[in-house]
Amino acid sequence: MSKFNVRVYGICINANSQILLSDEKVSDFYFTKFPGGGLEFGEGTLECLHREFLEEANMRIEILEHFYTTDFFQENAFKKDSQILSIYYTVKLLDTDAFPRSTKSLSLDTTLYETQKFRWLPLNKLTLETVTLPIDKKVVELLLQKI
Repeated sequence: MSKFNVRVYGICINANSQILLSDEKVSDFYFTKFPGGGLEFGEGTLECLHREFLEEANMRIEILEHFYTTDFFQENAFKKDSQILSIYYTVKLLDTDAFPRSTKSLSLDTTLYETQKFRWLPLNKLTLETVTLPIDKKVVELLLQKI
């Protein structure tokens, strides 16, 4: 039986024209994506995004507006027979002082044993190759058209 996996992500651009990215490792697979994660049963998409930012980065956010919802078929890279539906919102960080900062991607920093790390990337360095997953690439394409 095929299943759906709903994911909710935040696009955060700060006052310095930098975009927030999440570098992650699952098994031996390194990837870069927008912050966010999976919708849990019983919660709405906005609640999910607030929870994900608190769980992953200990950050409170303000959700500004809907940006994009997947409009093409995408199979889950980690679970076959599962279709991904991703919803993206623009967000603003409310707790900027406590936010972890980094300039290196997780896969490049061999001194760390972390499985997730956040970093700011200057918007003028954002390309389709910056992110790993196909839906995120579509979102980058849309962002580049707007800026």
